[in-house]
Amino acid sequence: MDGFRWDDDPIRLFRDWHRAAARSAGEAADAMTLATATPAGRPSARIVLLKGLDEGRFCFYTNAFSRKGVELSVNARVASVFFWPQALRQVRVEGRARPLPRPKAESYFHTRPLESRLSSHASPQSRVIGTEPGWTGRSRLREKARVLGELFGTRPPCPAHWTGWAIEPASIEFWQSGEGRLHYRLRYDRGRAGWRRSELAP
Repeated sequence: MDGFRWDDDPIRLFRDWHRAAARSAGEAADAMTLATATPAGRPSARIVLLKGLDEGRFCFYTNAFSRKGVELSVNARVASVFFWPQALRQVRVEGRARPLPRPKAESYFHTRPLESRLSSHASPQSRVIGTEPGWTGRSRLREKARVLGELFGTRPPCPAHWTGWAIEPASIEFWQSGEGRLHYRLRYDRGRAGWRRSELAP
């Protein structure tokens, strides 16, 4: 493809693009839109952070009781999008999300900043924040995090609801801006014999 550097291995190509994006965007290069759905097909999407590639799988972490955690537990089909505006590039990933082993989730949890670990204990993620006389929802959350900080000190344990997920890609599509809106689109589909590459019209 003229003007488009491709590779037979989409994971290797993704690593190249991700490294290039990280040089200009830093940690923002890890941001990916994750779309999940209920068993009935009602979709929802949000930004999560890519936390590594494990044997070609895209890994992230979340609260099991969050909306995405609940939806993943009953419908493993997902889609995700990386958009790097500085490079005018996009990557779309579709596949199934599988739970990561508990030791991996615990290991990553302990690398997070202390405030993030305490927040994971204090926040009932995605639930309506209750109100009490003299408190706002946020002030109650801050107080709960403060109390937990006194209880746990600098070593809060990994909560049972902290989970890791890995997206096993069935297809990966690379998009790069082209002149005159003749953009470059390259899709890889996984088959029994490996990855099959196709060029798509913009």
